[in-house]
Amino acid sequence: MDSKNTKTGMESAQQPWDRPLTYVVVGSGFRSLYFARIAARYPKLFHMPYLLCRTQEKADRIAGEHGIPTTISLEACLQAKPDFVVIAVNRQSTYPVAREWLERGFPVMLETPAGASEEELCALWELSRHGAKIQVAEQYHRYPVMAAGLRAIQQGKLDDPYAVYLSLAHDYHGASLIRRMLKIGLEPVRIRGDRCTTTVVRTDSRYGPITDGSTADQIRTRMEMEFQSGKRASYDFTDIQYRTFIRSRHVNVQGKTGEWNDCFLRYVTEEDWLPKQEMLLPYLDPRYQALATKEVIDSCTGWTPALVLPHVQDEYALATMLYDMKQYLEGGKEVYPLAEALEDAYIWLLFEEAAAHPGEEVRSRKMPWHVCP
Repeated sequence: MDSKNTKTGMESAQQPWDRPLTYVVVGSGFRSLYFARIAARYPKLFHMPYLLCRTQEKADRIAGEHGIPTTISLEACLQAKPDFVVIAVNRQSTYPVAREWLERGFPVMLETPAGASEEELCALWELSRHGAKIQVAEQYHRYPVMAAGLRAIQQGKLDDPYAVYLSLAHDYHGASLIRRMLKIGLEPVRIRGDRCTTTVVRTDSRYGPITDGSTADQIRTRMEMEFQSGKRASYDFTDIQYRTFIRSRHVNVQGKTGEWNDCFLRYVTEEDWLPKQEMLLPYLDPRYQALATKEVIDSCTGWTPALVLPHVQDEYALATMLYDMKQYLEGGKEVYPLAEALEDAYIWLLFEEAAAHPGEEVRSRKMPWHVCP
């Protein structure tokens, strides 16, 4: 494909920052390494003095394997005086660890989900109402391939979207995309769903392709959602979808004047009412020109009709959120509204409830973040 046709939107220039944003990462799992790599890739924008690990053994292993500055010393992290702290621990530990750092006076950015229970979500909202600076790294809508479709929706090419089928991202990520695709906020929702387990041949993993013919159980979760406005969504996700060569991803968004289907946009306009079809080329927002490395641009220009979310776009999406933390810390403009992040996690909890009671209707309740501040 000719790169000049790719909608990178990189026309505007940006001024360099006075100094890099400094953050400490708490956690040593797979996702924590993303934040470390981002700091290494953009040293003029970000600085990560430490990745805080639980044990010296793990700290030494990560430092040796990845060349990442690690420590088990809380004091060392405090002395680094980070601008904010990234909490990238397991779901059950996210809230208590975040609270510890908030009580020390640091702004935090949480890996998803924001909390693992309604009580934790409500507690985070209450902390934010009392001045705690809390943001959540919900990055899926910032993948260039997703940003392109969402941009088309915002431009009104589908008119007002009213139906979504999403088989692309799990749990709270799926909830976030569905709400943005339908252009709704924090609407009440009714949900019915189920969950089943089947077998599939393993073909890929975090560590590379698998070609030994081994099999694994795959858990498929399906949810039917109806929002108060009457808009509907079908959520369909199998836990192996992220790492497999024999299971695909799909998105379909419908409105009165058009449809977003995977990597294609089909619509009509009042100008002539003739059908039009566009390939949805990945979109790079000019605001993040400083983050658009050759690898990111190549990922966008090397377009294929298959809907994939490349690893490089994942890190880029996270990097844009870290980039926006500067504006949040200086002026309070949220990177991703905390109320929306809490809603995403709440819908995930409703998914779990619906899956535990197949066929029964589960209704959302009014939560504290549903009240405008």
